[in-house]
Amino acid sequence: MQQREEKQLEAAVESLVSRVAHVKNALHSFIYKLENEYERLTWPSVLDNFALISGQLNTINKLLKNEKTPSFRNQVIIPLLLSPDRDEDLAKLTEQRVPVFSHEIVPDYLRTKPDPEVEEQEKQLSVEAARIGPEVAQKQIQTLNKLCSNLLEKLNNPRDDRDAESAAIRQNKPSFNPADTSALVGAVAFGKGLSKCRPPGPVAPGHPGQGPMMGGGPTLQQVTIGGGSSQQAGMGGPVAPQQQGQPGRRPGELGKMPSSIKTNIKSASGSMHPYTR
Repeated sequence: MQQREEKQLEAAVESLVSRVAHVKNALHSFIYKLENEYERLTWPSVLDNFALISGQLNTINKLLKNEKTPSFRNQVIIPLLLSPDRDEDLAKLTEQRVPVFSHEIVPDYLRTKPDPEVEEQEKQLSVEAARIGPEVAQKQIQTLNKLCSNLLEKLNNPRDDRDAESAAIRQNKPSFNPADTSALVGAVAFGKGLSKCRPPGPVAPGHPGQGPMMGGGPTLQQVTIGGGSSQQAGMGGPVAPQQQGQPGRRPGELGKMPSSIKTNIKSASGSMHPYTR
């Protein structure tokens, strides 16, 4: 009876090792394609590789759940020899992944429970889940289901519908004011709403020998700056500062500017300003 169980166990282990080797080869091939043939890789090919791996995993699960397969949970693996030295046979058997079977490696490879940190986190999650009442848990489940349903609905909607909704929203919310646009175009094109700007002060007639400008525009002119006034000449230039130290003048009293100071005002381009028609 014991020999029969041992033979069944050996056959099950060999079959399981063979199935796992197939899964390993499929994964190796798929990873190679992703790293080296990603430019030629198509989505149907990716789906085929996923389907192949998924089918092989399902086959392993069926093999483990088969009635003829002995329960591996009842089997205990005990390390008989631990050594810090390199084992060439072990390295060849594990494809250079486990070159040494030492006290540091054995707890990780022969562990049947999660790590202590992971196990502690699972306990904390279990305690927090037990604190939540059934009503609160049901409300959270309904809220999560509603969020998932809305997300799936948005993902399933065609792209055209989303574009149409975006266009409708943009049409309902104009980004400009037609009245302001019309006023701006009128001011730039026809000078509507703009005041006529003229240089202050008396304007003398043009010099003799200078021909008329286009549309009766301003010519080369001379403007005499009178005393006591703060008039600006030309394009808004400041008046010459008051001379210091003149006799007979009190502090703070404005005197007359010499009448001999003259300023020549010349139009910028010699043509009529478009807004002084």
